[in-house]
Amino acid sequence: MVFDLDLRTATLSVGEFAEFSVGPREAGGGAGGLWRAQLGTQWHRELRDRAVAEHGTAAEFELPLNGRIVHRGWTIALGGRVDQLLRLPAGNVLREIKTVIRPLPADESELRAEYDSYFIQAATYAALIRSGLIEGPAATAFGSAATATELVFVEPGSGLLQTVALTRHDEAPFRHRLEQVAEFLELRRRARDRLRSLRYRPPFAAPRPGQETTQAELTARFATRPVVFFEAPTGFGKTGVLLEFALGQLRSGHFDRALYLTSKATGQLQVIRTLEAMTAPDAAEANSAEPTSRLAGTTPVAAWHVRNKAEHCVNHVYHCVRDSCTFLAGAAERWAASGLARFYLDDRHARDLDTLRAAGRDARICPYEITRTALAFNDVWVGDYNYVFAPRNRGLFFEQPGFLPGRTLLLVDEAHNLPTRVADAYSHAFSAPAADAVLSELHRVRPPAALLRAWDHWTHFLRQRRPVDALPLGDEDDARHLLAQIASALGGATLDYAALGPQVADALWSVPALLEELRESVLPRLWWCPQPGELHLTCLDAAPAIASTLRDFGGVVLASATLSPIEGFAAACGLDSPPPAKPPAAPVSNAPERLGKLNKRDTRKLYRQLTSAAELLRVEETNDAAAPLHLPAHAPWRNDAYDLAVDARCDTTFQQRHRFHALTAATVAALQAAAGRAVAVFFPSYAYADAIAAELGRGPAALRVALQPKLRDLAAQSAWVEDSLRTADALFLVLGSSFAESIDALGGRISHAMVVGPALPEVNAVQRARLAEAGRAGLGREAAFRRVYQAPGMNKVNQALGRLVRAPGQRARVILHCRRFLEPTYAALLAPEYRSATELNDDLDLARWLNR
Repeated sequence: MVFDLDLRTATLSVGEFAEFSVGPREAGGGAGGLWRAQLGTQWHRELRDRAVAEHGTAAEFELPLNGRIVHRGWTIALGGRVDQLLRLPAGNVLREIKTVIRPLPADESELRAEYDSYFIQAATYAALIRSGLIEGPAATAFGSAATATELVFVEPGSGLLQTVALTRHDEAPFRHRLEQVAEFLELRRRARDRLRSLRYRPPFAAPRPGQETTQAELTARFATRPVVFFEAPTGFGKTGVLLEFALGQLRSGHFDRALYLTSKATGQLQVIRTLEAMTAPDAAEANSAEPTSRLAGTTPVAAWHVRNKAEHCVNHVYHCVRDSCTFLAGAAERWAASGLARFYLDDRHARDLDTLRAAGRDARICPYEITRTALAFNDVWVGDYNYVFAPRNRGLFFEQPGFLPGRTLLLVDEAHNLPTRVADAYSHAFSAPAADAVLSELHRVRPPAALLRAWDHWTHFLRQRRPVDALPLGDEDDARHLLAQIASALGGATLDYAALGPQVADALWSVPALLEELRESVLPRLWWCPQPGELHLTCLDAAPAIASTLRDFGGVVLASATLSPIEGFAAACGLDSPPPAKPPAAPVSNAPERLGKLNKRDTRKLYRQLTSAAELLRVEETNDAAAPLHLPAHAPWRNDAYDLAVDARCDTTFQQRHRFHALTAATVAALQAAAGRAVAVFFPSYAYADAIAAELGRGPAALRVALQPKLRDLAAQSAWVEDSLRTADALFLVLGSSFAESIDALGGRISHAMVVGPALPEVNAVQRARLAEAGRAGLGREAAFRRVYQAPGMNKVNQALGRLVRAPGQRARVILHCRRFLEPTYAALLAPEYRSATELNDDLDLARWLNR
């Protein structure tokens, strides 16, 4: 949907209008939607051939129909294509053809309830024709003659057809949809007016040294470049800086909303807390009966923290299948009387997860549907990377009514994690045991024979897999063929997904989703088998997907403490080259004529082109203007905060490290003795940490070592850190592990630390394939090794060191325990404040450094 709040106009396709909803709805897109669309295309061709055979030239197809309707002061432009128009002696007949995955024939009342959007779409065409609201050539083509309207339902598996004629009663849902669209537009206009008068307090009561100029620099640089790399050390206050920048951009009208993404759950909570502190009412405001807009303090900004679907679930067992979940079945009918609209009508209403779950439980409506509904009415969305970059999850954001990336500011925190996370989102794994489990469930529900046979062949294929670093091309072709057979059989199958359960349903529909992804993307993938009975499709480089997504947005800020080396990060995001040339966009006023018979995804793509035309023209004026700009933050309080030494006595490479276990253990003991309290020791792996802990245990005076446990719960991680600081002599931590959220607590509490070697990735089939892919991309051997191995490993080292000094006045003494840190290729990848170090060549050097 494209709208102009000042002109009070909106433009959308008839299909999007019919599917528009405020409240619970089926998740759009996805694998099922994609393959049903393909089935629909096949049956459109089939019924077209039948209509030609029966009616000859009296049958016309795919006729464009565009018109405008004025409702409650809003001019709504609608466009689409009519499937069939039959000019018969008894009168014209307009037909819409819809494939459905359910048995036919069915009671008409059931079809109207289950497929209400199909009836609204047909009723919209009928209303435009009957009211004479058609524009352009279609006005002559359709004329004003009375036209009967029919929906033809098709069951693909059996080929059965059922025709339902629309009646006058079907116009009521069409009018109700008009009312919903107008109400939504009115709420967006009020939200826009609120943003124009947005008032907020600075995130910092007293800026730290270096923060004073950051906001002005970021704003000035952003005005000239659509993408900014903002690099600020841990503890600088990136969250506050980014939020203040975003609120300023929203208030200025440069963007309609802001998205704040971070990979840390704790980081997302911190964003919400900071935002609340910046916009919370003063005491006078909170106790006043006056409207907030009449007070001189702050204005609340509508923000929503998006948690994953499983966290919302209030069932004892998570099963997200509508027919088997009482919180999903019938939720749309219960919504109007539920009172849950308060979550988006009242900006100050509590919207934490516990409140959502309690409200959903009381209303018998899935709490995730509250989040899905409320998002469209919020100005700031806070969540994980997946909601923008992962094909399986991005529908929650991109299918929101009124969401236009070209009018959205995207903020990505902890952006050094983005390339890896997106590559993971485009990677897939299959196993024979999982396929066997699906096969057993299919036997139980007795699906169509074609589907059962296709899945049985796929299971047999997986059982035959043996470990191999790269699947032979012939086997890869076989795998693609077997997956295509499953998708083809699945498309026309009528299955009881409630009986199958969410895991089996997800496994089935992941197949057509994967095929669609392989067909649309050009990402390099490794097909390989790490274990018997397993097949993995690992994305080697997600840069093209990242770049394509980022360039859709009106503005982007990628922030982290460790973006350097910038050229490597830019390449990993696909931003090291100019964007591909884009065709000029047509004026927005011509949008209805361009809509045609587009699916929702194509329509949204067209809308993005239309609404971001100005941004595209600005970006394409020069290739240099489209290049990212690097903005390093100033943090003078970090100068001389570190005292580093490089221990050249030790070689921690995988082949040599065992020879130095005793030396490493002795160095840890000496470091702890000098500190007189707990020290932090960072290792590249659990196995390495275990080995040194065992070595220390054999010493004459065993140290109390706390080895990082494999915990996923953030509260448990934090509790372990706090307890270990009190009771242990040394905390053994793993570089780049899930404890990244908890290790932030070490700043100012650990005075001495040690990093045991660069944390280079494990040498395996995937890394070798990435190295080869980098070579094919034109990188030399050394440059490829630097990108695939050295840069990721040293990034983890920089991340660990950054957590030791997080505020002015904090200091840390650190030993980099490996002679490789002295090599220029490794030393150059250290952050500038870590490059000045004392070289330790013998035990006496270590003693002098510790005692000085």
